[in-house]
Amino acid sequence: MSSEDRRLDGNAIGGLLLELFGVELTVATSLCRSCGAQEQIARLHVYADAPGVVVRCCHCESVMLRIVRAPGRAWIDLSGTGSLEMQGLD
Repeated sequence: MSSEDRRLDGNAIGGLLLELFGVELTVATSLCRSCGAQEQIARLHVYADAPGVVVRCCHCESVMLRIVRAPGRAWIDLSGTGSLEMQGLD
């Protein structure tokens, strides 16, 4: 199975992100720390068939976000993400 066969878009983790952050993040604009591209999370490449979730830039394929869950806890690595812009939080 190729990586393209395993790849989902960011909408696949919308529920997980809502659960972890308490806000809808698929429409948030993310900045790739590696190539500088800005995209909505919904457009990023998601690989969810491992022990955790890996989210990669849809332009350069650099890892932007990793999430690993265990009972009662989660580890979130945003080191590949330069920023997240959320609008309409009034």
